[in-house]
Amino acid sequence: MDELIESAREVQERAHVPYSDYPVGAALRTADGTVYVGCNIENANYSNSLHAEEVAIAEAVKEGHREFDALAVSSARRDGVTPCGMCRQTLAEFCDDDLPVVCDEGDEVAEYSLGELLPNTITEEMLE
Repeated sequence: MDELIESAREVQERAHVPYSDYPVGAALRTADGTVYVGCNIENANYSNSLHAEEVAIAEAVKEGHREFDALAVSSARRDGVTPCGMCRQTLAEFCDDDLPVVCDEGDEVAEYSLGELLPNTITEEMLE
């Protein structure tokens, strides 16, 4: 997981955060070991902003990946930031409840499963 945290930290430098000054990076590892990174991209119209996790998963899906085995998230503050509810639901579209989500706390990490962060997920089966 150290490699994922490091990748999430590095991509923060590319974040576009002129409004919040809160850079976030995410690193998503696919089942075959490929790592995709994303950073947050803010917009003056806040609802058009992109979250780091969204950017990473969009890039991976665009490249044909649909199976993931770990996610790391880091903010420049190293405050243990977790994916927001919207990002959790997007991850749940492609990932099982047991996906490890590692959150950067500086010298340590907090680890959750996606199911812990988003219990009772809206699923495809619910829409049938």
